[in-house]
Amino acid sequence: MAKNRLYKVVFLNHGKVYELYARGVSSSGLWGFLEVSELVFEDGDSLVVDPTEEKLRQEFDGVSVLHLPVQSVLRVEEVEKRGQAVIRDRESGEKVTPFPVTASKRKKT
Repeated sequence: MAKNRLYKVVFLNHGKVYELYARGVSSSGLWGFLEVSELVFEDGDSLVVDPTEEKLRQEFDGVSVLHLPVQSVLRVEEVEKRGQAVIRDRESGEKVTPFPVTASKRKKT
């Protein structure tokens, strides 16, 4: 009996590092692309909603198969359980917040 496989796919997209989870990863019919299918996101039933994961869910809403250029794929791992889907800054590795952050104004002395 085949087990239900789960993959962590890490790739570059517009200068950011995306980490997504999917049930299917294979060579694409498009030359030079990797096919990622059945994206897995956290259930929307929890009380705490991660804004980054919600942004990813909205960005990939309606996508049945994602074709990624092989050059953009950093890593594919087969994992036991799903972690948090995130977007990281390519340079620092810090988690990117999807909300605009405004600097507070300082008083001049």
